[in-house]
Amino acid sequence: MKVYADNAATTKMSKIALDTMMDAIENGYGNPSSLHSLGRDARRLLERARAQTAKALGAKPEEIFFTSGGTEANNWAIKAAADKQGGHVVSTSIEHPAVLNCLKYLEDRRVDITYLGANQSGLVSPDELVRAIRQDTTLITVMTANNEVGTIQPIQAMADIARAHGITFHTDAVQAAGHIQIDVKALGVDMLSISGHKFGAPRGVGALYVRKGLKLSPFLHGGGQENGARSGTENTPGICALAAALADSVSRLPGSIDKVTNMRDRLIEGTLKIPGTCLTGDRDMRLPGIASFAFDNVDGERLVMMLEAAGICASSGSACASGRENVSHVLTAMGLPDEVNQGSLRLSINENNTDSEIEYILQKLPGIVERLRDL
Repeated sequence: MKVYADNAATTKMSKIALDTMMDAIENGYGNPSSLHSLGRDARRLLERARAQTAKALGAKPEEIFFTSGGTEANNWAIKAAADKQGGHVVSTSIEHPAVLNCLKYLEDRRVDITYLGANQSGLVSPDELVRAIRQDTTLITVMTANNEVGTIQPIQAMADIARAHGITFHTDAVQAAGHIQIDVKALGVDMLSISGHKFGAPRGVGALYVRKGLKLSPFLHGGGQENGARSGTENTPGICALAAALADSVSRLPGSIDKVTNMRDRLIEGTLKIPGTCLTGDRDMRLPGIASFAFDNVDGERLVMMLEAAGICASSGSACASGRENVSHVLTAMGLPDEVNQGSLRLSINENNTDSEIEYILQKLPGIVERLRDL
């Protein structure tokens, strides 16, 4: 049996995304900036996708700007806000590398950054955020849900704090969009990043929500596309696929959340029967599809390789940091010692997985852990 349990790294394209993308390739191949009929056809597809994406996020179409993915969206939001306002930025020590390395770039340019810690469940405290705010704090960026352990953060409470202090608030929702309900107005965020390949769209396309009235300097300069905010000829097929996949995922959330959560909980309960195993991340405030663990006296990379030999695709943390010798910065920030941190495993599933696949994982995993410990 072949089991794909690495959906947090990337997902298989959904049929609706693929069909929509092929239709746009065939019928929307004109440049959306061209004045002729083929250009106007492409423009109509582009704006329809913008409206679809906005509706799925509770936004207005004019608040959606398409990007090449979550990394660009995060970089644009953070660098543009810091460049415009300067001052002090508050973030967390468990952010995705797309945010952390962006903040490092700003630090090298003398922007002061405060990194909030996380508790053993991976939760960041709103009270700690309040204590970190200074008179010159101009930006707060906190991820919606962690990509390694799946912990969902109290974003609404943090955005309320930011608003009360007149501070711009950005959230990286790349891992959350399409998997839990997101309404930017209800959350109260000023900016929010998403990436299509996390919910069934192709790689290389994403979006940034920017609250109406908040002006960001352009991240890319050129022909003035995306209302002058993000130059470059639009990836119409990818954008249409993103919008279709997101709308489809959101429409099926009530049923898919129940199904995926039930499978995830069986994975957690079964895996915790293995001696010397602990669950990482919050037990309840967790994305439906992420089950993450740490095993005593086990090397995470060898564990992933042996699972692969058994036909199970998984990861020992973020795929964006795979192949590196250093331990997970997320688990370190949560207080896990290095010897436990090195034995991490992330199993990430979605509605395409089946009950039989879950049982297969639980059948193979205990023996693999035992063999690794014997070695």
